[in-house]
Amino acid sequence: MTDLPAGVGVAIIGANGQRHPVTLAESAAPDPAGVGWTGVVEPEPGAPVAVRITLAPTASSGGTDRLVPSHPETDLSSRHLAVVDSLPRHPARSDEGAQSQDPGPIATGNCAPAAQNDAIYITVEALAVPVEINLQVEASVLATDPWWLIPGLFYGENRPADCDRLFPRFEINGDNPQGLVSDQWSFRSDRAATPLSCTWGDNDGVGLGVAELSELGPTGIGLAHQDDTATVHVIAPYREAPVTYYGSAEAKPPLRATHRLTPGVPVSLDVTLHRLGTDRHAYAPILRELWETTAARRQPAAWVNIAEAAELTAVGLLDWHYDPDPGVLLETIGFDRGIDVDGKPVDRQAMHIGWVSGIPWAYALLVHGLRAGNDAATAAATRVIDFCTEELAPSGTFWGAWYRDSGWTQSWTHIKRGLHARTLGEAAHFLARAIVAEGEAGREHPQWLAALRSNLDVLARRQRADGNLGAIHHAETGEVLQWRGAAGLAWIPAFVEAVEGGLSETLEQGELWLLAAVRAGEHYAQYVEREYIHGAPEDVDLAPTSEDGYAAVMAYLALHRLDGKRCWLDLARHAADWLLTFRYTYDVDFHPHTLLGAYRFSTRGSDQASPSNQHLANYGLICMREMLDLSRALDDPYYALRALETLDCHRQFIARRDGDFGAYRGMVSERYYQTECFQPKGMLLTLSHAWCVGVTLLGCEQALAHSGPLPQLH
Repeated sequence: MTDLPAGVGVAIIGANGQRHPVTLAESAAPDPAGVGWTGVVEPEPGAPVAVRITLAPTASSGGTDRLVPSHPETDLSSRHLAVVDSLPRHPARSDEGAQSQDPGPIATGNCAPAAQNDAIYITVEALAVPVEINLQVEASVLATDPWWLIPGLFYGENRPADCDRLFPRFEINGDNPQGLVSDQWSFRSDRAATPLSCTWGDNDGVGLGVAELSELGPTGIGLAHQDDTATVHVIAPYREAPVTYYGSAEAKPPLRATHRLTPGVPVSLDVTLHRLGTDRHAYAPILRELWETTAARRQPAAWVNIAEAAELTAVGLLDWHYDPDPGVLLETIGFDRGIDVDGKPVDRQAMHIGWVSGIPWAYALLVHGLRAGNDAATAAATRVIDFCTEELAPSGTFWGAWYRDSGWTQSWTHIKRGLHARTLGEAAHFLARAIVAEGEAGREHPQWLAALRSNLDVLARRQRADGNLGAIHHAETGEVLQWRGAAGLAWIPAFVEAVEGGLSETLEQGELWLLAAVRAGEHYAQYVEREYIHGAPEDVDLAPTSEDGYAAVMAYLALHRLDGKRCWLDLARHAADWLLTFRYTYDVDFHPHTLLGAYRFSTRGSDQASPSNQHLANYGLICMREMLDLSRALDDPYYALRALETLDCHRQFIARRDGDFGAYRGMVSERYYQTECFQPKGMLLTLSHAWCVGVTLLGCEQALAHSGPLPQLH
């Protein structure tokens, strides 16, 4: 073997930004670990740099161990987590039109080990004088229309062309960096949930992985397409190009860090090379093996145990977010109670029906009150759900959001009078759970039941012949204003659980709901299979997000409970693998002078919100029950373990007392800034969000309600 694998190359980038490919000759004395090459390049006249490369097949099938730092002093992922063997069961648990692009071949979704994977070890050294460089490793495949994946950061084209929210978009021959459109992108590695850049082309796929940190400095990853060739790269130190994305439509200038090579001081970079074949789902075994091979080194991150976290977050909802007049969970509450804007508090005087506030988190408070005998929690939850169900929109569904100065109105959408299907579906789903929970406690709520039946009947009647439930609905007329995206997934578990709970008025009504659920499941399967689920959150329009993954898992687990068909279970597993691309598999390195650094915040287990909203969040706890059930159905603890790790992660930064990290007891932030986006890396948003408090409470209650032993994280 005299050359690196086809499509793989190494380059040195000089101080002036010019790329210098390294011409390699096979080493006369190959490295014992594998095949070796050496080469010399001059990024500047009179400043030669020696390069040595060793390529070695990895001992493991997935070849992912080198994606974590190899130096103990920088390895913040070396922690060990143990979870109790079993927890008591909660006694009252009841718990489109066309795509924006040609999605290409449908992935098979099988989780067999990735094909062939190699470790690439590179050492560089200045031979004569110091020199500023970047070291870049590249891998390419032929691709007339490439597909991309950088976990948590880039999915296919990433942003549909007609998406309202602007964030980095790939476009063949794209050259509008100020509009965040380009045919090449390079990012800091800490923007990715796993620093792994993958591409699939005409007949093959390839990926490159790296750790966040290296001897050359913080690393970067990226992609490019030119002349029908798709290329992924790893670069150290990182580069942000052609512009820097900072969370808004306004592009910031490109950034580039360099490393100063000094004669006599060699530095190294370790990269993993993955041959992916044509299956877009080939990332799943890579991420799984990475997680499994590093899990043993992870120590507990949680500040409190599960029961304590439930108690604290119930306090957070009751003391800070709940307002009995008129019966709402206010969406945001400021940490600092002395700050105001024009004499008014910074607290957002609003409540969505679901999603960022409303019924789902009132349900979490309700089941906590029932389990813990907390009458105040039960009463507050009941009052909120009473208020949410006493007035429906003229079209027969819930309203989207309530504001103190204007009452109930539409969702956060640019479409006038639009109501967002995911938000409404999530509210209906948890309303069904609340009705069942209260029924088991001996209490009936005719108003709740009437509201649920109205919502489900209306959506079933609006369903298109192909199963699409629509994404945006007109509040007054009921007309479906937008069909694109997979927002309708959220209605599937609402239909199923309403029937499971015996909430239909007639047999025919129940059959109507189940037929709607099955047809919707068949329709939305294409989004899962094509590895591009999008449209769930109101605030990012048609962007792919972690929340789309949660909705898909909840939908397909509900359908599997309904009839036990393997196709639904396979879709649930496939969707779970996809949502786990957003979940951090490592602990980001924070400067000790930042808040997250000072508290040694462990990012492993937290989720990137989306490629548009690049911050960590805890919404993944919404499907704790489903991830546990998925593991049980598959007889595979992996998905349960990943969910429990998320619960462990987000039992950090729950305020244990007034003044804890500048918050009040029970408060939980929405945003943890793990990269340079929106705010400097290491900061924490100083607002408590109702959904962040509520979803933590929900995750805790679902873990406590789980029947049988929970698997242990080692």
